[in-house]
Amino acid sequence: MKIYTKTGDEGQTSLFGGTRVPKHHIRINAYGTVDELNSWLGLLRDQEMDAAHQQILISIQDKLFTLGAILATDPEKWTLKNGKERLDIPKISEKDITLLESQIDLMNTSLPPMTHFILPGGHTTVSYCHISRTICRRAERMATLLNENEPFDPLVIKYLNRLSDYLFVLGRKLSQDLKAEEIKWIPEKKG
Repeated sequence: MKIYTKTGDEGQTSLFGGTRVPKHHIRINAYGTVDELNSWLGLLRDQEMDAAHQQILISIQDKLFTLGAILATDPEKWTLKNGKERLDIPKISEKDITLLESQIDLMNTSLPPMTHFILPGGHTTVSYCHISRTICRRAERMATLLNENEPFDPLVIKYLNRLSDYLFVLGRKLSQDLKAEEIKWIPEKKG
């Protein structure tokens, strides 16, 4: 596979199916943000943490490639002339969302109850988790905007929404595991 094609030198790129769009198209922003999230999750996974967390992150990264492929496909060219779907890959499923929910529930069993918002930080690994969470929220915002104009599988948005919850709870769990202080946000009183 050739790395440079020169076909994007004038600010256009191709979706799966061949449709050409500007590189600033909302579809490109949506799957580009998912790609950015995937890179941050790779950095997060490279940190010292329980191997089980790393395995879940690998699974999530795999799903993000699937999600990116869905977002990168022109909906008008989703189906091939022979009636088959263009993407011959497993879709995002309720099972994928249930995995995130079960991991959230599992981590929450050992965490103290939340009584306030928490300031991001406390340890580099935790900070990477919070950065990933905010990029996930941006990907979700981009995907919902795209979906308003060109609807796609609703499980994509549901997965991104649950993933940001997972990353928040993972940040709390990593704070606990790394013995990092969670600083509560307690607004100062006026006057």
